[in-house]
Amino acid sequence: MRFVISLVLSLAIAASFSFDSLRLAEAAAKIKTYPNCTALNKDYPGGVARSSSVKNKGGKTKYKPYVSKALYDANQRLDRDKDGIACER
Repeated sequence: MRFVISLVLSLAIAASFSFDSLRLAEAAAKIKTYPNCTALNKDYPGGVARSSSVKNKGGKTKYKPYVSKALYDANQRLDRDKDGIACER
Protein backbone atom coordinates (compact mmCIF):
# COMPACT_ATOMS: atom_id res chain seq x y z
CA MET A 1 0.00 0.00 0.00
CA ARG A 2 2.85 2.38 0.83
CA PHE A 3 4.39 1.65 -2.54
CA VAL A 4 1.18 2.60 -4.37
CA ILE A 5 0.82 5.85 -2.41
CA SER A 6 4.45 6.82 -3.01
CA LEU A 7 4.08 5.97 -6.71
CA VAL A 8 0.96 8.11 -7.06
CA LEU A 9 2.61 11.03 -5.23
CA SER A 10 5.73 10.74 -7.39
CA LEU A 11 3.64 10.80 -10.55
CA ALA A 12 1.68 13.81 -9.32
CA ILE A 13 4.88 15.74 -8.56
CA ALA A 14 6.39 14.83 -11.93
CA ALA A 15 3.20 15.90 -13.72
CA SER A 16 3.13 19.25 -11.92
CA PHE A 17 6.71 19.97 -13.01
CA SER A 18 5.95 19.10 -16.62
CA PHE A 19 2.84 21.30 -16.65
CA ASP A 20 4.82 24.23 -15.18
CA SER A 21 7.54 23.90 -17.81
CA LEU A 22 4.87 23.63 -20.50
CA ARG A 23 3.27 26.88 -19.29
CA LEU A 24 6.66 28.63 -19.30
CA ALA A 25 7.42 27.44 -22.81
CA GLU A 26 3.96 28.49 -23.96
CA ALA A 27 4.42 31.95 -22.45
CA ALA A 28 7.79 32.34 -24.15
CA ALA A 29 6.28 31.28 -27.47
CA LYS A 30 3.64 34.03 -27.22
CA ILE A 31 6.30 36.76 -27.13
CA LYS A 32 6.40 38.09 -30.66
CA THR A 33 8.93 40.34 -32.28
CA TYR A 34 7.66 42.77 -34.90
CA PRO A 35 9.55 44.04 -37.95
CA ASN A 36 8.27 47.60 -37.58
CA CYS A 37 5.84 49.83 -35.67
CA THR A 38 3.07 49.45 -38.24
CA ALA A 39 2.94 45.71 -37.59
CA LEU A 40 3.12 46.17 -33.81
CA ASN A 41 0.37 48.81 -33.85
CA LYS A 42 -2.01 46.42 -35.63
CA ASP A 43 -1.98 44.23 -32.50
CA TYR A 44 -1.30 46.97 -29.93
CA PRO A 45 -2.63 50.37 -31.15
CA GLY A 46 -1.08 52.28 -28.26
CA GLY A 47 2.27 50.56 -28.46
CA VAL A 48 3.92 48.49 -25.73
CA ALA A 49 5.16 49.95 -22.44
CA ARG A 50 7.84 48.35 -20.27
CA SER A 51 5.92 49.18 -17.07
CA SER A 52 2.82 51.08 -16.05
CA SER A 53 4.90 53.84 -14.46
CA VAL A 54 6.70 55.02 -17.63
CA LYS A 55 5.76 58.40 -19.09
CA ASN A 56 5.68 59.29 -22.77
CA LYS A 57 8.34 61.84 -23.75
CA GLY A 58 6.75 62.61 -27.10
CA GLY A 59 3.65 64.42 -25.80
CA LYS A 60 -0.02 63.46 -25.83
CA THR A 61 -0.96 60.11 -27.35
CA LYS A 62 -4.26 58.90 -28.73
CA TYR A 63 -4.14 55.37 -27.26
CA LYS A 64 -3.04 53.86 -23.95
CA PRO A 65 -0.07 51.48 -24.34
CA TYR A 66 -0.23 47.79 -23.49
CA VAL A 67 2.05 47.01 -20.52
CA SER A 68 4.34 43.99 -20.87
CA LYS A 69 8.00 43.87 -19.87
CA ALA A 70 8.70 40.74 -21.93
CA LEU A 71 7.01 42.07 -25.06
CA TYR A 72 8.74 45.45 -24.71
CA ASP A 73 12.13 43.77 -24.24
CA ALA A 74 11.58 41.69 -27.39
CA ASN A 75 10.77 44.85 -29.39
CA GLN A 76 12.93 47.41 -27.59
CA ARG A 77 14.63 48.45 -30.83
CA LEU A 78 11.30 49.99 -31.93
CA ASP A 79 11.41 52.52 -29.06
CA ARG A 80 12.94 55.43 -30.97
CA ASP A 81 12.82 58.03 -28.17
CA LYS A 82 13.96 55.55 -25.46
CA ASP A 83 11.15 56.48 -23.07
CA GLY A 84 10.09 52.91 -22.20
CA ILE A 85 7.18 52.80 -24.67
CA ALA A 86 7.71 51.19 -28.07
CA CYS A 87 5.64 52.49 -31.01
CA GLU A 88 3.38 54.79 -29.00
CA ARG A 89 0.62 56.59 -30.92
